[in-house]
Amino acid sequence: MSTGSEDFASPAPAAAPQSPVSENDVAGAALAETSWSAESPGETSPPAESTSGVRRLFERITTELRKIYVGQDELVTATLVALFSQGHVLIESVPGLGKTLFVRALGRVLGCKFGRIQFTADLMPSDITGSPIFDMKSQEFHFRPGPVFTQLLLADEINRSPAKTHAALLEIMQEYRVTVERVSHKLERPFLVLATQNPIESEGTYNLPEAQLDRFMFKILVDYPSTDEEADILKMHRQEVDFDERLNELQTVTNPEEIVSATRQCSQLHLDDKLIGYINTLVRLTRQWPQFHLGASPRGGISLLHGARTLAAFLGRDYAVPDDVVQIALPALRHRVSLTPEAEVEGRRVDELLEELIRSVEVPRL
Repeated sequence: MSTGSEDFASPAPAAAPQSPVSENDVAGAALAETSWSAESPGETSPPAESTSGVRRLFERITTELRKIYVGQDELVTATLVALFSQGHVLIESVPGLGKTLFVRALGRVLGCKFGRIQFTADLMPSDITGSPIFDMKSQEFHFRPGPVFTQLLLADEINRSPAKTHAALLEIMQEYRVTVERVSHKLERPFLVLATQNPIESEGTYNLPEAQLDRFMFKILVDYPSTDEEADILKMHRQEVDFDERLNELQTVTNPEEIVSATRQCSQLHLDDKLIGYINTLVRLTRQWPQFHLGASPRGGISLLHGARTLAAFLGRDYAVPDDVVQIALPALRHRVSLTPEAEVEGRRVDELLEELIRSVEVPRL
């Protein structure tokens, strides 16, 4: 069960029993039943042979993570979808919800290098990318890689740094390379940026520009854990435990080479033309919705496409269906649209309006 802050709206009232159910009612029900668990609702077909390996890999990763990380199913699944889709994730949450622990545990389980950058107002671009250092012995400059040269990068409180530091991250996130002194340095694959921002404190922060926001595949809203989950967390801390030791107890279940191979496999899943048309309709409708001042870019449609394909592979299918699109629609679109001033005054929420938009679109029959 997801612990994200958004609550999916209920479907429209059902019609009389003798009346046929419309496809729009089906869309509303699918949206209301969206779950970020490893099992898709109503999934009855056996895993396809071509994607069964990806599904087993996904299950191994999540099973190992659950030994130390409690709850937050949406964060876990969306992060893995982004990783296997070559995307990045923006996390909005209050402090103390275990984001650093999650990324460290993920790096341990995946067998990938982990890095963390604490963004501050005085952080310079060279502090991220690295810079040339003069070697007195050889009388030459040598490039010293910065903390961005890793595979899982936690950019903590990214909105506390100025725009020039944000810009330094743009090329890295899009092109997987760092250019210093006209020389390009490639990053190792896989490469995933998990950036966080605090929605409460605004003093001393810089809003991320639309160009930066659009680089993120998903925006995840992480809320406090449920009662049972928080009780499990307290039980885990009942004894004074060194979490470095707990992290070392986690098994490494994969490696970067297998992740890259699985990413290629996900990219080969079948996408029906009708499903592509469905994604195209959703994205284009955000630009015409009356309460949206700014709609989603074509990159939003690409994120929906890639994310639905990867999610289908996680569920053992070699084809994507509209339910996959609906499940990732909010994380893929919520940071790519902005409300009109009138909608803000009325207190409307982006997620609420996106749910209305999704229910208004006819679901294709594949």
